[in-house]
Amino acid sequence: MGGEKRDLRLLHYLIEFAGLMAVFSLVIVAPGADTAMVMRQSLAFGRHAGVFTSVGVGASLLLHLTATILGLGLLVAKSLAFFNLLKLTGATYLLVMGIRLWRSPAFAVPDVKAGFIAPSNLKSFGLGFITNALNPKPVLFFLSLFSTLVSPQTPLLVQGLYGIGMAAALIGWFVMVANVLTVPSVRDRFTTFGRWLNRVTGAIFVGLGVKLALEQV
Repeated sequence: MGGEKRDLRLLHYLIEFAGLMAVFSLVIVAPGADTAMVMRQSLAFGRHAGVFTSVGVGASLLLHLTATILGLGLLVAKSLAFFNLLKLTGATYLLVMGIRLWRSPAFAVPDVKAGFIAPSNLKSFGLGFITNALNPKPVLFFLSLFSTLVSPQTPLLVQGLYGIGMAAALIGWFVMVANVLTVPSVRDRFTTFGRWLNRVTGAIFVGLGVKLALEQV
């Protein structure tokens, strides 16, 4: 009897996780600031930088998920002042980053022999982490997602495992993007228009910054 109950609980958890992933998979592939940052890092500095940027985005996602699971997401949702503080900080970061990218000269394909120095792994990780962390909207998204699809009776440990699975999926997606973009034939097509790519990426960041600044709870 105890074994049957355990199997039913396990099935329930698997169904919950499948529901979360079904919705989250649509969010993963939707272009946004994270995608733009991973693309830019991969094309400008190579696969290694793109991968560590991807890991930074995934780690930041865990931060948002942890806040959601522990109930801190309610603070963001209920406190207008706190939400606006996070929102304006994130919007400012995106606007500054966008302007810097717009004004940047064309980047070249990394060439170690020519003395190319790639950003450190920590810096690449930090860029990915900050780009995602300064946006309060994911907390609200996960708050609504978990409230809708996850039972209140689901243990926090199990919910934490859901979060780890979702973060791993996000990292996997962006690592794949980084690997595809750094294939020489693909990268060469992008870097041929390096300056314009910087401008397009910068415009995306500025647009996302403005959109975030205008967002309401």
